[in-house]
Amino acid sequence: MSFTDDFSGRIFQPSNTLFFIEHKPFFDIGAFFTIAIVFLVSAAETTGATTAVCTGALHRDIKVEELQGSLAVDGFSSSISGCFGCLPLTSFSQNVGLVTMTGVINRFTICIGALILILASLFPPLGAFFNSIPKSVLGGCTVMMFGSIMYEGIKMLKDCVFDDRTMIIVSLSFCIGVGLTQTTGNFFSAFPQAVGDVFNGNAVAGVFIVSLLLSLFLPKEKNEK
Repeated sequence: MSFTDDFSGRIFQPSNTLFFIEHKPFFDIGAFFTIAIVFLVSAAETTGATTAVCTGALHRDIKVEELQGSLAVDGFSSSISGCFGCLPLTSFSQNVGLVTMTGVINRFTICIGALILILASLFPPLGAFFNSIPKSVLGGCTVMMFGSIMYEGIKMLKDCVFDDRTMIIVSLSFCIGVGLTQTTGNFFSAFPQAVGDVFNGNAVAGVFIVSLLLSLFLPKEKNEK
C-alpha cells in the first residue's frame, strides 16, 4: 500500500452497507419487537422535541402538519440508518434547549450544522478537531441545555388538567420509568434479553412505556353538569 492510499484511507472511511456484507440476512422475532419499541420511543421523543421547539422558540402550539413532517423525517432517516447497521435515530432533544435559548430556528443554520456533522463523521481529522474542545466547556453547555429541556417539559405539564389521573400518570412514569431503568442492580436481568436491551439504562423508553400504558388503561372521569 502506498502512502497516498494509506492517507486517503485514514482521511475518508466509508461504512459498509447491509447489502454488501457476506452474512446472510435472517429474521429474529425478538429483534423485530425490540426495534419496533425503539421506533415508538424515538417517535415519542420527536413529538416532544418538536412541540417544545414550537412552544419555546415560536411561542405557539404545534401544528398538525409540523408534527406529521417531523415524524415522517424521523422515520425516513431511521430507515436509512438501518441499511448501515444502525439503530433508529433520535431527534437530539438537547438541541431543543439550544434553540429555546438562542431563538434561532433558521433552516439554513440547521442545514449547515447537519452538514458539519456529516463531514465530521466521514473525515476523522475534522472529528478530531471538534473532539479537542475541552470537556469542561462541553460539560457546562450540556448541563445548561438539558436543564432547559426539563424547564420546557415543566412548562408543557402546566397546560394539563391537574387531577388524580394526571398525578398518578406523572408520578408513576417518573418513579418507575426512571428508577427501574437507572438502577445499578440490573432489574431487567430477570426478563428476556430483548427487554433488557431496550429498557436497561434507557429512562426515555421507561417513562414512555409507563405513561402510555397508564394513559390507555386508567379510566377518565366524566364531568357531570
